[in-house]
This record gives sequence, structure tokens and C-alpha cells, in this order.
Amino acid sequence: MTFRQRLAGFIERADVTNFILAVILFNAVLLGLETSDPVMDATGPIIPALDSLCLMIFVAELSAKIVAYGPRFFRNGWNLFDFTIIAISLAPGGQVASVFRALRILRLLRVISVAPSLRRVVEGFVTALPGMASVFLLMSLIFYIGAVMATKLFGQSFPDWFGDIGRSAYTLFQVMTLESWSMGIVRPVMDVYPYAWLFFVPFIMITTFAVVNLLVGLIVNSMQDAHNVEGNEKTDTYRDEVLARLTAIEQRLGQDTDAKP
Repeated sequence: MTFRQRLAGFIERADVTNFILAVILFNAVLLGLETSDPVMDATGPIIPALDSLCLMIFVAELSAKIVAYGPRFFRNGWNLFDFTIIAISLAPGGQVASVFRALRILRLLRVISVAPSLRRVVEGFVTALPGMASVFLLMSLIFYIGAVMATKLFGQSFPDWFGDIGRSAYTLFQVMTLESWSMGIVRPVMDVYPYAWLFFVPFIMITTFAVVNLLVGLIVNSMQDAHNVEGNEKTDTYRDEVLARLTAIEQRLGQDTDAKP
């Protein structure tokens, strides 16, 4: 077994993976504590030193993966994701130091690449994006039509909510989320326009209860497909292992039979 193979086997061990996951979560706590001035005053340089230690561990892990996998490292999307996160953490601050300090919390996203269950969620979401694009296009058309209608119907009396297409679209987005939509927006509009419910109720029925649930359905189906693919891969791997063992047993039985006088 070569050095690269031994190193890859070490990196892929469950205890090593769990250790990296623990460091990621610990580092996330440290970055949260850095936002508290009293905590930073009380601890002095301890928290920045621990943060630097976590970053060193991440760099060492990433370097080990590059050595172990070679060019294959950059053909894996999750490896590129980890590489980008660590590169952002190592980027020099300069005049935008505060921005890069804020971006360090992105290290927490590495939990996704370490935890298989979270990877399935993200993979399912990414798989659903093509279908979601069509739904978002449909949603945009509905919002544009609704914004034009609302501006024409209610803009004169409620310019803060429906004064132009942009304000109307934002107000309709609030209505779609059902946040203070009735007492905050629709009922005041109905005091001036009693039949405004004929516009808002169908809009909510179409967007909130139909289109949004369609998005949820697409994501759920994609996640289920990703889970099924992973299950099939595990089944195929187990089947190959069983066949290999059966073949080995048959070979041994054949050797024993030939050895008998």
C-alpha cells in the first residue's frame, strides 16, 4: 500500500471525520463569542489563538487531502467547496479586514461536506434547481401581473404600499408570506376598496398555497431521489462484496476437491 493510500485511509476514518466535525462546531462557537465585547475583554488573546489553531487544523486536513487524492481532489465538488471556504479564511484582510472576519463564519458550512445526511439535503436541493427555475419564472410572471394590477387599482390611495411596481411587488411578497397580510394590508385597503378581496384572496391561493407548495414538492422529490440513488449504490456495493466472498469460497472448495486423492 502506497503512502497516498494510507493517508487517504487515515483521512476517511470515522474518528478523524468526527474530530474535524467537532473542530468545525467548536470554531463556530468561537466565532460567535468574538462578537461579544465583554467576552473578548475577559478572555484576552485566548479566543483568537484558538481560532487560529482551528484554522491550522483545517489547512492541515485540506493539505492532507490534496496529497492523498492528487488531481482527483479537484474533481470533487465538495473538496472544491472546502478549498474555497478555507481560501476565504486565509485571504489577507487589508482595508476589508472586517469583511473577511465576518466571512470566517462560512467555515461552519463545512459541516455540510462532512455530514453525509446534510450532503444529501444539499444534493437534493441542487438537483431540484432546474425544476425550481421554471417555478420561479412562473412566480415572477404572477408577481409582475399582480404588481401592475395592484398599482393601477390601489396606488392612488395607498402610495406607500402600491405607489409603483417595485413597492407593489414588495407588498405582495409580504402578502404571500402571510405576515400581517390581513389586518396590516388587506383590511385597510378594503376600507377604501370593499371588493379588494377579489384580488388578494385569489393571489394568496395561487402563490402561497399552490406555487410555494409546488417548490416544496420539487425539493422533497429530489431529496428522495438522491436518497434512493445512495441506497442503490450501497446495495450494489454490498452485492459485489457478497459475490466476491462467494467466489473466494468456491475457489477454496475447488482447491480442496483437487487436493483430495
